[in-house]
Amino acid sequence: MEHSPVDPHADPAESAEEAALRPGTLAEFRGQPRVADQLGLVLAAARGRGQVPDHVLLSGPPGLGKTTLAMIIAAEMSAPLRISSGPAIQHAGDLAAILSGLVEGEIFFLDEIHRMSRPAEEMLYLAMEDFRVDVVVGKGPGATAIPLEIPRFTLVGATTRAGLLPGPLRDRFGFTAQLDYYRPADLIGILRRSAGVLGIQLAEDAAAEIAGRSRGTPRIANRLLRRVRDFAEVHGDGRGDLATARAALELYEVDELGLDRLDLNVLTALCRNFGGGPVGLGTLAMAVAEEAETLEEVAEPFLVRQGFLMRTPRGRVATPAAWAHLGLTPPQGWDQAGLFGAR
Repeated sequence: MEHSPVDPHADPAESAEEAALRPGTLAEFRGQPRVADQLGLVLAAARGRGQVPDHVLLSGPPGLGKTTLAMIIAAEMSAPLRISSGPAIQHAGDLAAILSGLVEGEIFFLDEIHRMSRPAEEMLYLAMEDFRVDVVVGKGPGATAIPLEIPRFTLVGATTRAGLLPGPLRDRFGFTAQLDYYRPADLIGILRRSAGVLGIQLAEDAAAEIAGRSRGTPRIANRLLRRVRDFAEVHGDGRGDLATARAALELYEVDELGLDRLDLNVLTALCRNFGGGPVGLGTLAMAVAEEAETLEEVAEPFLVRQGFLMRTPRGRVATPAAWAHLGLTPPQGWDQAGLFGAR
């Protein structure tokens, strides 16, 4: 799931580096040209009218730039940015406290908006539409709702699971964007820029190698680049050539297709322990000692997209590509029993 920009457990130096790698303007934001063009038009029109932009909903898998776009919106509008997340807002009072503290034109970034509590969600409807909140004073029959005007603001909501958002909330966003996975060429461009920020000489073939193992995700590409830099500084001459990149990625157990240890554990358990499936998500999670939610949100989307795993009504099933990638031979009669029988 998408993490908030500030992780209290993260290494401060690494957090600062990650922040430095984020593009600061729409012109620098690569890989989502349709979204950038559409969003640029919305922001330019709002600036021309001297108004705050419409509320913005950004959806898509983790690591594709939703937080970065919220920061860019604030920068493009020369507006302050307030950051919170759905899990942090469990009561309507939590949201009222944040909204009442906003200033005119402020950008309010709400990450994981689909995880906000229902009472807070209902308060947000009114705030987005009429720029006011009703503060309830007292309890029981004597309780009264006092309307509180709030400054005009722009809500930027981010979600990895847009389908969980109720229709009334989605309808209140003036602009919605679905972020897609990045092409290797776009990731190479991002890696070139990041290498310049980090001060590492990155060969073109090394950039292509890292991009090909980054699962179409800039956050992963930048993380792998930092590990390649570390390897180059400790075990090499500080330059990121192809041999160094491959050695670093092998050390950190990221294979040539971008599968990491969790992905390979899932496929290995599915094929070796359960004969290719079908097997339920909970059982598979126990087999690899992970939470079912982690498998469903972190590992499965990539494995399905790469054609290694199928989600069927009877459970998860390995594909022929999964057996081949692991160098294993499916049991006799597996095709019929494992694939077609699970449909």
